[in-house]
Amino acid sequence: QVQLVESGGGLVQAGGSLRLSCAASGRTFSSSAVGWFRQAPGKEREFVAAISWSGGVTYHSDSVKGRFTISRDNAKNTAYLQMNSLKPEDTAVYYCALKHLAVPTGYDFNYDYWGQGTQVTVSS
Repeated sequence: QVQLVESGGGLVQAGGSLRLSCAASGRTFSSSAVGWFRQAPGKEREFVAAISWSGGVTYHSDSVKGRFTISRDNAKNTAYLQMNSLKPEDTAVYYCALKHLAVPTGYDFNYDYWGQGTQVTVSS
């Protein structure tokens, strides 16, 4: 069983930065794709970014491209989401997700394991 724990969320002013972490338990992390998703109040969950098992392939949604960067450290069983130039519309609960032996995608139904989420609030 895989457990994912997100951290690094908080309150930040517009234009600021945060780095989210997603720590995974178990032995499958290094052979798994990782995705970051977010859900704002009253809205559907949306794709943010995804990364392949090796880190060699990454995808970012158009809404965060150029501002957010996904990365991973397989030695630490941890994935990251560096968020720069934050905007109030980035306010949401951010979730990481994992899919063993799979390519990274932007579809939440592709992922088997999910963390509990971390709140990011961007004030204007």
